[in-house]
Amino acid sequence: MNQLRPYVALLVMTFLLCSCAQKTEQIAKTPDKKPNILWIYVEDISQDLGTYGEPLVKTPVIDDLANKGVKFTNTIMPAPVCSAVRSAMITGVMQTTLGVHNHHSARTEESAFYLPETITTVPELFKKAGYFTFNSGKEDYNFSYDRKDLYEGDYMVHPLYGKSGVPIDWNSRQDKDQPFFGQIQLKGGKHIFSSTFKDRVKFPIDRSKIKLPPYYPNDPVVVEEWARYLESLQMTDRDVGEILQRLKDDGELDNTLIFFFADHGTRFLRHKQFLYEGGIKVPFIAYWKGNPNIVVPGVRDELISGLDIGATSLAVAGIDIPEYFEGENLFSGHYKSKDYVISARDRCDFTIDRIRSVRTERYKYIKNFFPERSAMQPSYRDEWELTNVSRQLYLDGKLNDIQAKHWLPQRDVEELYDLVNDPDEINNLANDPNYAAELIHHREILTSWIKQTDDKGQYPEREESLKLMLGIWGDTAINPEYDLLRAKYPDLSGSQYSLKNERFKKVTQK
Repeated sequence: MNQLRPYVALLVMTFLLCSCAQKTEQIAKTPDKKPNILWIYVEDISQDLGTYGEPLVKTPVIDDLANKGVKFTNTIMPAPVCSAVRSAMITGVMQTTLGVHNHHSARTEESAFYLPETITTVPELFKKAGYFTFNSGKEDYNFSYDRKDLYEGDYMVHPLYGKSGVPIDWNSRQDKDQPFFGQIQLKGGKHIFSSTFKDRVKFPIDRSKIKLPPYYPNDPVVVEEWARYLESLQMTDRDVGEILQRLKDDGELDNTLIFFFADHGTRFLRHKQFLYEGGIKVPFIAYWKGNPNIVVPGVRDELISGLDIGATSLAVAGIDIPEYFEGENLFSGHYKSKDYVISARDRCDFTIDRIRSVRTERYKYIKNFFPERSAMQPSYRDEWELTNVSRQLYLDGKLNDIQAKHWLPQRDVEELYDLVNDPDEINNLANDPNYAAELIHHREILTSWIKQTDDKGQYPEREESLKLMLGIWGDTAINPEYDLLRAKYPDLSGSQYSLKNERFKKVTQK
């Protein structure tokens, strides 16, 4: 036995040395400073990128991000329109819980609306933790706020479209060692509105190869619009490439966790402003070049909420996630797939509607609270050629039943779709007795959620907010909710239309 002691001692020393070496290696891999967090926030795009399976689109930069980072395939946003989803994302709370659910709210002194004192926005939490915070581009929040509490830098302001940060980035901070939380807003699907769009198309999409979703008519105008949308994604890819190159040139890439995601789906009919997958299911990629141990490369198919992005950002930065946050840390070992994600659509500009959806792993349940109002009731999109051509095809009886459904004067009160067998959400199973149990299950989830969260969409909107809509949009605001305002303020309708066309004004922050 004594003869074995030297060997045992040698084994123990070897084990201890290996353990020390492993600990030293782990310590060496630990960043010396807090990580930077960057949101690349894209407008109006769905999962039509190369990495998500669209063969006609060339998006090599984003595809590379997905290959080297984490690609989430089942990310559902809390709303299908800009201001509502952005208000939820920046507070970490469902917009309907806070009363910031109606599109383009709190834009005037009269309609001012402040968050509860118990709510602190994501950038404010980063600021308190010593971060430099900036937002380069659109904000569009449905609450009133002093911008310097959230972000550094000057900004632009518009009476309808809200505040928008003057383009800056991490180089605007005085201390280059200070960590930053930044947001860079990209035009995404809105590139097509640029007067130089055609000149910037490097790889034209072959129109003859386009396969439209089955609920769109195969009309030349619709095909052209879809092709331009796909071309806008290729421009977005170049935008992302420029951001990554700047991070690399400035020595910030290794210590920056990047989240690439969209606010909601494409601007097409039935997508944006609606709760079908085309409106709320978005691309989402996380990438951290310098720390693949946290952002482990791969594909994640579990159901997640867009609200998880804010919670994850705070957690990775070592900031406590507030208890009221509805999202969770995606990179926690305890994270598990959501049982369901709720999404909500309410007033969009002057168009008053209320729709709720429950998205589970396999099914989508939709509740239309105003089924007597057509899905295509008057809206800001009525001026588009895409809308007018589609409407005329409907009126001429040239749309099939699937394509015509969105134009019908009434909607089903409830909709239920099997997303495995019907990913385009065409066959409503709400009246199918074989799916009665699923219908009841999803209905009960929504009913319980509305009660538990005190969904503010169930209450009439404040007069102060509706007055701005009626003042700007005039006779196009046809919903009965405006009738009382017309009687009370006979000179209001359309009297403020000029506000819509005002220029953004620059505000210098001190």
